Amino acid sequence: MSNRSAISAVRLQVMWTRLIALVEEQAQTLLRTAFSPIVRESGDLSAGVFDPRARMLAQAVTGTPGHINTMARSVGYFLERFPAATMVPGDVFVTNDPWHGTGHLNDYVVLTPAFYADRLIALFACTGHMTDVGGIGLSPDGADLFMEGVAVPIMKLIDAGRTNETLLAIAKANSRLPHEIEGDIYSLIASNDTAARRLTELLREVGASDIDVLADFIVECSRQAMVQRIAALPKGDASFSMTVDGFEAPIELRANLCILEDRMVVDWSGTSAASRFGINVPLNYAAAYTSYALTCAVAPDVPNNAGTLSAFEISAPQGCILNAQRPQPVACRHIIGGLLPDVVFGCLDQIVPGRVPAESASALWTLTLRGGKPPGFTISIVTNGGTGARRELDGLSATSFPSAVHGTPVEIVEAATPLVFWRRELREGSGGEGAARGGLGQDMEIGTLDGAPFTLFAAFDRIAHPARGRAGGDRGAPGELLLQGGRVLPGKGSHQIDPTDRLIVRTPGGGGYGDPQRRPETARAADRSAGYART
Repeated sequence: MSNRSAISAVRLQVMWTRLIALVEEQAQTLLRTAFSPIVRESGDLSAGVFDPRARMLAQAVTGTPGHINTMARSVGYFLERFPAATMVPGDVFVTNDPWHGTGHLNDYVVLTPAFYADRLIALFACTGHMTDVGGIGLSPDGADLFMEGVAVPIMKLIDAGRTNETLLAIAKANSRLPHEIEGDIYSLIASNDTAARRLTELLREVGASDIDVLADFIVECSRQAMVQRIAALPKGDASFSMTVDGFEAPIELRANLCILEDRMVVDWSGTSAASRFGINVPLNYAAAYTSYALTCAVAPDVPNNAGTLSAFEISAPQGCILNAQRPQPVACRHIIGGLLPDVVFGCLDQIVPGRVPAESASALWTLTLRGGKPPGFTISIVTNGGTGARRELDGLSATSFPSAVHGTPVEIVEAATPLVFWRRELREGSGGEGAARGGLGQDMEIGTLDGAPFTLFAAFDRIAHPARGRAGGDRGAPGELLLQGGRVLPGKGSHQIDPTDRLIVRTPGGGGYGDPQRRPETARAADRSAGYART
């Protein structure tokens, strides 16, 4: 390598690092300005930069795999509807279409073209979860997409500097939280604007006119790095299945993995048919979490972008629950989608044993609650179970995996609603035993202070089919949902809670790893002392 090319490569690497820092500022802008608690407090968002060919170059660390990896595909759909040559400064585009966005209507994707010297140089995209977009809300009870909320096709949110006031009026008129959804939309716009300004500053600083060379460098280096990791793996096929609760009947999730010399192929044939209710998953979302699982196991240190994602091929047959077709209901696609990495890990463990953790609670236990005295309240509260143990490390307690969102603080909920958390604590003994213990779930007791009933829109899993251990480890505790009076509630569906009663939520624990007899006595004593294990 010549000195000139060596310096050029170093320069490009520095610019790449700056680009990653830039999109993290993009995400933090969204985090600081969002109105909805699930974005502001829990980080249910994504942010990234793309070249004019729709290749994702960098993603923010803050955010979720379901958002970022669907957004990696989403930008291409925007360009199909509005080619790059037609974009002008001041344009901003938007959609919440599940098949062109992130898999359900509650996520708005906003795309902003960035110009430098009157030339389109990049595209910035971000996603945020809207608490309420109309319809029945974030509930699995819907029979089709039209019941779940207002769909916004790919369209202009701002046209050469002029805001689409009609679109904003429709979104507000159909939301139970009109001011919140309006504020969230503007926070998405602000997020992209911040990133576009920072990119202009970067180009001026380095004396470049575009990011074309940098884009090729990022994609090629990342692709090569991922291919090298795959090439070092044993070659072969593996299949693994997992039964989960489902809605009207249990669901079988089945993955078939093939490791080739330069790519990994996952086919979900054998998975159960689509549900009649809103737990179906569009293929873009299923692919997002499948890709994430492969990356975590094979190359967790390689930056996620179009280059790394190009080494994965993911498919699911039409008609199965992982390839929902319009207008099938998909509001709670995150429940089934969040369970997919455990199935992929089960395949990988057969080919490269010891690399992946035991099964986790995986499916988020997001409490979507509505009620109270007029004008009432609507809120989504993120709560989590435990993660699976790793070969030599205990699982994490009350921690989201694979979604990576944070739990909503109790103080935020109690300040914004009449709800009160009478109890929220780690769930004793809920982690599966093993040489390494599974992470604990949590116990919550929720009531209200305003004397009015409230409704829980339940969309939970791992109740009838808890997280399994690995390599001889025990399963985690199943989740539980009930009233203080003792009545057990189904894990999916709408439940009204009387103001004189209390809702009891017990999130699942993660599976253990390895023979429990091999767990050191010092670790057992520490568990007992901390209250993690039942005495």
